[in-house]
Amino acid sequence: MTEKKTALVVRGGWDGHQPVEATELFIPFLESNGYDVRVEESTKIYADARYMAGVDLIMQCMTMTTIEKDEFEGLRGAVENGTGLAGWHGGIADSYRNTSDYLHLIGGQFACHPGKDPDECTGGQADNYIPYTVTMLPAAAEHPITQGIGDFDLVTEQYWVLTDDYIDVLATTTQKVRAWDPWHREVTSPAIWTRQWGQGSIFVATPGHNIEVLQDSTVRTIIERGLLWASR
Repeated sequence: MTEKKTALVVRGGWDGHQPVEATELFIPFLESNGYDVRVEESTKIYADARYMAGVDLIMQCMTMTTIEKDEFEGLRGAVENGTGLAGWHGGIADSYRNTSDYLHLIGGQFACHPGKDPDECTGGQADNYIPYTVTMLPAAAEHPITQGIGDFDLVTEQYWVLTDDYIDVLATTTQKVRAWDPWHREVTSPAIWTRQWGQGSIFVATPGHNIEVLQDSTVRTIIERGLLWASR
C-alpha cells in the first residue's frame, strides 16, 4: 500500500484574494492525488519543526500580513530539506513584505498591477482588471507544468514583479505603455516560474486574483500541475 503524502495549506491575509474559497478549490484535487491535507489559518505551524519535517507540499495563500522569525525559519528550513512550496498571485508573491529573506526564498515580489485609464476608474477592485496575454517561453513546451499549453489571455490583475536571475521562467507577461503611464517602454515580468532551493522546489503563478480567475481552465490546470511538480 502506498503511503499517503502530506499537504499543508496555509491561508489568510488580505480577504480580497479569497484565501478560504481559493484554497478550497484545490484541496479536493490534492486529496484525489493521495494527499492527507491539513489546513491552518496562520503561519504559526511553520515553527513546528517536528511536523514540518514530514510535510511534502505547502500550498500557501497568505497575502501581505507578517511572519515571525521562527515561523519563517521553519518554512525556509522545510523547503531546504525537500518540502515543496507552491501558490499563486499575492498568496505567495506578495506575502510578508517586511521579511526580505522570504522575498529571497521566492525569487519574485509583487510590485504593482497597473490598472485602467484613471478616467475610467470607480474605486473598486475592477479598476485593476485589464486584458493581457500570458506568453509561454520555449522552456514551457516540455515542462510538466506547462506542456501542451499555449499562450492565453486573461482579464484580471496583471502583475508587475521584481525578480532575480535564480528563477526558471516558464511564461511571461508584458506591461504595455498606455497614454497615462509614467514609464516609457514595455516591461516584461515572469508570470509562471519555478525555483530550486536546497532540496525543495518552489512554484509560483501570478494569475489568480479571485475565484473567477482560478476557475479559468488553463490557470487551474497550470496550478494543479504546479502543486504536484513542487511536491517532495
